[in-house]
Amino acid sequence: MRVIGVVGLPGSGKGEFSRIAEEMDIPVFVMGDSIREYVRTSGKTLSDLSMGEASAQLRAKMGRDAIAQLTIPRVEACEAEVAVIDGIRSEAEVVLFRNHFSDFFLVGVACPSAIRLERIFGRGREDDVSSADELNARDERERGWGLDAALAMADVTVTNDGSMVEYENAVRALLRKCLEEGA
Repeated sequence: MRVIGVVGLPGSGKGEFSRIAEEMDIPVFVMGDSIREYVRTSGKTLSDLSMGEASAQLRAKMGRDAIAQLTIPRVEACEAEVAVIDGIRSEAEVVLFRNHFSDFFLVGVACPSAIRLERIFGRGREDDVSSADELNARDERERGWGLDAALAMADVTVTNDGSMVEYENAVRALLRKCLEEGA
C-alpha cells in the first residue's frame, strides 16, 4: 500500500487536497478526526482551544506521535492500493509513518498566511480560528509540535497561492503519479 501523508499549516489546503483525493476514489484518513472524537467523548465543546488542549493531552500521554498512533489502525483496515493521511503535525509522526508504511510519500502544502486566513474565514468549520491573532497562535502551537520540521521532510511541496483550478490541477497530477507508482 502506498500511503500519501499531507502536511501544512492550518488553512493551507490540506482539506482540499483530501477532497480531490476522495473524488479520485482514494480513501482519506484525517488525523484531526481522532482529536475531534476525543474532544466529543470527553464532553467538551469542539473549538480551536479544545482541539489544541486535547492534542496536547494525547501527546503528553502517548508521545509526540500520538495522533499518528491512533491513525495507523484506521489506515491498515483499508484495503486500497493508495491512501491519504491528512493533517500531519510533527516530525515524530512522519518518522512513525515512514517506519510503519514501507511506501510512504509526504506532500507539503504551502500557502501564505493572508490567503490561509481568508480561506479559514470562508470554510466555517466549528473548530476554526476567528482572527489573525488566533491563527498566529494556532500556527505557533502547531510549530511547537514540530510542524516546520515535518514540512521540511516533505518529498514534494505543492504551493497553493493561486486559483482553486490551478491547485486542483497540481494535486490531481500529483495523485495520478502516485497512483501509477503505487500500482
